[in-house]
Amino acid sequence: MEGEEAFNRALRTWTRWVDHNIDPTRTRVFFRSISPEHKSANWCYNQTTPITNETIIPWFPKGLISIIERNIQSMKTPATYLNITHLSELRIDAHPSVYTTNRDGKPLSTEQRQQPITYADCSHWCLPGLPDTWNVLLLASLMRHPSNVH
Repeated sequence: MEGEEAFNRALRTWTRWVDHNIDPTRTRVFFRSISPEHKSANWCYNQTTPITNETIIPWFPKGLISIIERNIQSMKTPATYLNITHLSELRIDAHPSVYTTNRDGKPLSTEQRQQPITYADCSHWCLPGLPDTWNVLLLASLMRHPSNVH
């Protein structure tokens, strides 16, 4: 089975479970999209400003985004789609990069920081920052009247 078909089946399973098990008069459903890494062409090392010229090379396949949106729109139970992927792609500067910790939880040594290909963390996010924006989006969605959901 191809990856996109497996992803679609997994989301269909989730949407069916939600539709059969969630009482929308008592529970609100949220689906948050994936948080991107900044590796390869969009490498985070030594980045100090967000991407502003839209020249980012998307790493998350657009076909998967369509699968997410199609499945959420097909649900009987209202669901809010918190699409954080694109706004997070622009924040190439928001990763710890070489200012992270090693597996023992200790800051990288000077020698390790000089080897960013091996040690730069371009997957996790610094706080405060981008994850706070995700929380603001969630809060704004929670404060909206439930009839405005979908």
